[in-house]
Amino acid sequence: MLGTQFTKGSPCWLDLGSPDTDAAAAFYGAVLGWEFRSAGPEAGGYGFFQQDGRTVAALGPLTEEGAHSAWTVYFRTPDADATQKAAESAGGTVRAPAIDVMAAGRMAALTDPGGAEFAVWQPGTTQGLERTSSPNTLLWVELHVHDPEAVLGFYRGLFGWRWAEMETPGMTYRVVSTAEGDQQDASFGGAAELQSDTPRWIPYFAVKDADAMAAAAQGNGGSVLMPAADIPDVGRIAWLADPFGAPFAVLKPAPTG
Repeated sequence: MLGTQFTKGSPCWLDLGSPDTDAAAAFYGAVLGWEFRSAGPEAGGYGFFQQDGRTVAALGPLTEEGAHSAWTVYFRTPDADATQKAAESAGGTVRAPAIDVMAAGRMAALTDPGGAEFAVWQPGTTQGLERTSSPNTLLWVELHVHDPEAVLGFYRGLFGWRWAEMETPGMTYRVVSTAEGDQQDASFGGAAELQSDTPRWIPYFAVKDADAMAAAAQGNGGSVLMPAADIPDVGRIAWLADPFGAPFAVLKPAPTG
């Protein structure tokens, strides 16, 4: 399960790039109940989505030329510069080279060999998200690329990730874990073969009612990419998009025990 005791390769931060941050903040406030707090005038419009005063995601304006609204998953690294260099050597590309984010940490924006964009975070004063795996917070991240096995090999070279295959109807799903600890306990996401035109990482938010979230997204200007459906032993899932087309998913986890 995704927690907040981050280790190398853990998803530790999540932010949304949007062409209209005020409208995006209003949408996620209405759908997920988040409050937006600006990081201050020096942050260029960047700020934090919070739940009960704890940061659960972040939001900022689009900064890359030609960029579309999307969520970016950040993975923890002890050395952003070394990870950037390793990614380039392994066939990845650098969209934004490593840079200090004031005293908060150091980041680099990268793209894997399968075409999915991601970022890395070397913590300074900010370790990462302050709440995960509870209602309306990040629970899971999922990679969609044409050759999951090959692309996971790229990430294994960067972070030491492990994965286990799980057969599902019509596809092989790979459950991904960090390098440390029990493999199941250290799992944080999965990888699946791409079913659309856009390789990407998709964030999943835990919810109490996936159907209600889909209705709320539509009612606030978003759209439903995949209607709510039950996945055996996983839960009820829906794929949604905000008013600017940024995709995300919601999951009501199946009961355990």
